[in-house]
Amino acid sequence: MSATIEELTITYEQDGVVTTKELDKVILSKGTWTTIIFKYQDWDRKKEAYGPDKYSIRRYQKRDGEYRQQSKFSISSQDQAKKIIEALQSWIQD
Repeated sequence: MSATIEELTITYEQDGVVTTKELDKVILSKGTWTTIIFKYQDWDRKKEAYGPDKYSIRRYQKRDGEYRQQSKFSISSQDQAKKIIEALQSWIQD
């Protein structure tokens, strides 16, 4: 568990291998409920290399001084990310 927003990460290590490597993160909202979007790559054991960039939006709730993940949504490809961007841009046009 993490006590601060800055400590929150998507990086995950298993058997000495970083299977999920965080590349970047942007904090979308802060407070008791915090939302962060992560850019990451998963380790492909067959290819012994990291796969393409992926994205995940995660919500955390701070309880008893610790942030706990409450929900997540994974964006599995750049194509899907572009479609989300296009939809949001069309909805927020002035």
